[in-house]
Amino acid sequence: MNRIIRITAALALTVGLTTAALAAGTAAISGEVKKIDEGAGKITLKHGPAKSLGMEDPMTMVYRVKDPALLKQVKVGDKVTFEAEGAATGYTVTKIDKAK
Repeated sequence: MNRIIRITAALALTVGLTTAALAAGTAAISGEVKKIDEGAGKITLKHGPAKSLGMEDPMTMVYRVKDPALLKQVKVGDKVTFEAEGAATGYTVTKIDKAK
């Protein structure tokens, strides 16, 4: 019986930590659109620290976009908030909205 309780507690802790990590990984980042390359499915964004991506300093970088339709929502010069995820192949914008 004790073994079942320990296994259940360990599973609950694992699910909780995984959920928290996923939520932290999608925090909105503030930035500005510097360039859009629809043909390549990429966007250049100047942004502040992106702690959810492990970036402590402001920078300008090129991101892939998960859905090319995202590039039609913004134009160069727009202030935006966006979410991105990292992978071995680079960073990908998963959501972007004009800042309010």
